[in-house]
Amino acid sequence: MGARMTSSRTYAIIGCGMMGREHMANLALVPGAELIAIADPNAGSRERAQAHAKKLGLSIRCYDDNAAMLSEANPDAVIVASPNFTHFDVVQPVMDAGCAVLLEKPMCTTLADAEALAKAARDYPNLFWVGLEYRYMPPVTSFIERVHAGEAGDLKMLAIREHRFPFLEKVGDWNRFNRNTGGTLVEKCCHFFDLMRHILRDEPVRVFASGAQDVNHLDERYDGEVPDIIDNAFVTVDFAGGARAALDLCMFAEGSEQQEEISAVGPIGKMEVKLPVGEVTWSPRDKSGPFVTHVDTPPYALAAGDHHGSTFFQQRDFHEALVSGTPPLITARDGYRSVVMGAAAQQSIATGQAVAIEFKDED
Repeated sequence: MGARMTSSRTYAIIGCGMMGREHMANLALVPGAELIAIADPNAGSRERAQAHAKKLGLSIRCYDDNAAMLSEANPDAVIVASPNFTHFDVVQPVMDAGCAVLLEKPMCTTLADAEALAKAARDYPNLFWVGLEYRYMPPVTSFIERVHAGEAGDLKMLAIREHRFPFLEKVGDWNRFNRNTGGTLVEKCCHFFDLMRHILRDEPVRVFASGAQDVNHLDERYDGEVPDIIDNAFVTVDFAGGARAALDLCMFAEGSEQQEEISAVGPIGKMEVKLPVGEVTWSPRDKSGPFVTHVDTPPYALAAGDHHGSTFFQQRDFHEALVSGTPPLITARDGYRSVVMGAAAQQSIATGQAVAIEFKDED
């Protein structure tokens, strides 16, 4: 895990559901990161978090009120892992307290809130980082580094496929409705839209999408209401520099051998990465390949969560930035723009029309 950091910082987590507990396990692996408090209004979530803390050998304070936690625990940094629709309201008191912020994705569930928060974060004097951690899966990181080194040449096409299981159960199953998540293409796929921008190092100009809710959650009822979240989609994104990116999402494909596959193609050849196998494949156009490289993810990082080690590596870099005072590597601008892309894709499905991308975070 590298040289031990000499500077320590205290942390709190707001939201102690599945992702909050994953952050707990990964913080325990980061030298110098001391988790001192958690906050969640749900008693069951607090109890599960306390039990998880004991397994990790941690002694933490539990709060049912965020304001009390901020005032009494006074942490250096706060990880916000509360439900999506709460992010905008939850993070503002954290910023008022001056804490460093790691805000889980999606940054917000509406364009207006995401825009307002991106503008507020632009002048924020402390670290503000958005949790788009898919960049940090070691095989994906290696893939991106090789693409950025020019192995495939100037990219023309980028394709991302995620064939996976349905949305997991959350407290109160809040993730079953678009009003709480921003829609599947915001909630889940902001990761992939961020990867598109990051890999291509360019900005999108147009989105066209086709998708529907065809299989999942149709037999569920919440106060008589049927869930309305999309469970499959194809999304095509045109970028300013002429490259095209595509997303193929299916959330009733849990039998897939590989959950995520990314391919980047340029005039020199094709680079691919597959997860969970962790293989990066280089296929030059001269047919001398393919050349397959396996990229290992440390077992301790794999064991600490469900995101192929990415949560640990992101928290490591967040802590290093917090200690050194350096800028965030994943910014509020990145968070905002991933939300805009997801919302545009949702709009395209609703209207059947291509949607022009318009960013307002720099007005």
